Amino acid sequence: MNRSDPTALAADTAAAPTLAQPGLQSNPAMPDHDQQLVAAAVTKRFGGLTALDNVSLSLRPGEIHGLIGPNGSGKTTMLNLLSGYYEPTAGAIRYLGEELGKATVQRRAALGIARTFQKPRLLGALTVLDNAMLGAWTHSRAGFVATLFGLRSVAASDRALRDEAAELLHGVGLGHAINRRANLLEHAEQRFLEIARGLALRPGFILLDEPAGGLTAAEIEHLGGLLRTIRDAGIGVLLVEHHTDFVFRVCDRVTTLDVGRMIKHGTPDQVRTDPEVIRIYLGA
Repeated sequence: MNRSDPTALAADTAAAPTLAQPGLQSNPAMPDHDQQLVAAAVTKRFGGLTALDNVSLSLRPGEIHGLIGPNGSGKTTMLNLLSGYYEPTAGAIRYLGEELGKATVQRRAALGIARTFQKPRLLGALTVLDNAMLGAWTHSRAGFVATLFGLRSVAASDRALRDEAAELLHGVGLGHAINRRANLLEHAEQRFLEIARGLALRPGFILLDEPAGGLTAAEIEHLGGLLRTIRDAGIGVLLVEHHTDFVFRVCDRVTTLDVGRMIKHGTPDQVRTDPEVIRIYLGA
């Protein structure tokens, strides 16, 4: 991306991505509880260190939920618990009527829980399109034998996934880079590629770990528009982020953590004006 042109990422967004998820209404006022991704009274200990202490969080489809707090407050620990990289020491994690405390990362992806990372994890030698397609692995019909013999159904399925991934890349602003190797992308482009890869999973929820980190003001604005598009398609978003102004601007609800405990949950205005949040985190 040409850093002298802050609109470079947005240049390809004329073709909006197909994000609508079957069975989800756009911005439901109160979705069925089974459709929520719930962490109930979760505690996580690492030896003698308690990273999270009896924290509850309910993520709703069609909503952007912000998770903020100082370094070491437990934000990434919560994200890792929800996505399956950690098991809770106590408490429960539930989605679609299933208890997920011991479920693998792969099982949660199959259920429709996608995530990104603080440092993008891409396969640099592959193209942007191939990286995006990796997110759709749960929808691939290709098995070893079918691939070996080049069955027509596999070829048709591969084309459909490739077309869908290309559409998503145009939607996030990477249509100009589809055939570029991923290790040649600028930092912001890598972040948006990770989001496209997550959306290729056709998720019910996408968990974003500091997606605005290292972005310019124009790129953050582009990210905000993309998150609203994802939300309006009925997908739930968990936004773990240090840019509090951005969080308060785009989120529907916000939860604040400090030293592993929840100190405030509510609307952006309720959290932003809370005296304890101001004292501990906002520093005003």
